Amino acid sequence: MRAELARLALGALDILLPPHCPACDAEVAVQGTFCTACFAALNFITEPLCHGCGLPFGSWAQAGPARTCLTCDTNPPIWREARAALVYDDAARRLVLPFKHADRQELAIVLATHMARAGRALLPQAQIIVPVPLHRWRLFRRGFNQAALLAQALAERTGLACLPDALRRPRRTPVLGPLSATERARALCGAFTVRPSRATSLRDAHVLLIDDVMTSGATANACAETLLQAGCAGVDVLVAARVPDPRRK
Repeated sequence: MRAELARLALGALDILLPPHCPACDAEVAVQGTFCTACFAALNFITEPLCHGCGLPFGSWAQAGPARTCLTCDTNPPIWREARAALVYDDAARRLVLPFKHADRQELAIVLATHMARAGRALLPQAQIIVPVPLHRWRLFRRGFNQAALLAQALAERTGLACLPDALRRPRRTPVLGPLSATERARALCGAFTVRPSRATSLRDAHVLLIDDVMTSGATANACAETLLQAGCAGVDVLVAARVPDPRRK
């Protein structure tokens, strides 16, 4: 019902205002689609890719029969598999940064559409969609949790159940950008808990964890560990964009 209302709203908007590219505001034929130039600039992640962390490989030969990168072979993530819709480069930042910091909440629908494509191998196993939470002060300053908007848009698109408040972030953590992978993991240790009222719903369920951007995977790992300790049967990860491995050019 909500999805149908959203389609009707978009139809009404198309009548009042011409559809525009979500990245550059150029006029397009259909609301939510990209102009030719912006679509060409986006780096969509497709096979071959690491099934462990979602990083794209340069070739099938580089992927190898295991389809996992050296990092995942050496230090396997706690989750089962991960996927990302886009490489987090300049073109992707033109979508993700306005979504997070300029209150462009309508971009959640655009990004979720491509996340559904990227996560098509994970969706059949998923039973519940859970977003990475924000600490309450960051949520207060921003006004919304971007991962929760993505999770809800994906749930409406797929028909899966969504528990936007299943995880809590009771402890403030530092900005992770400048930190190494080891420092990120240390900063996030014990940062997440399961909301007691959601524990029964999560038990024995296979969860699809949602976030906007994955860098080292430390945040997803900490959330997955919390969910598995709460009794989840398994956790997969789906994000809008994946920061590329600086060693791969």
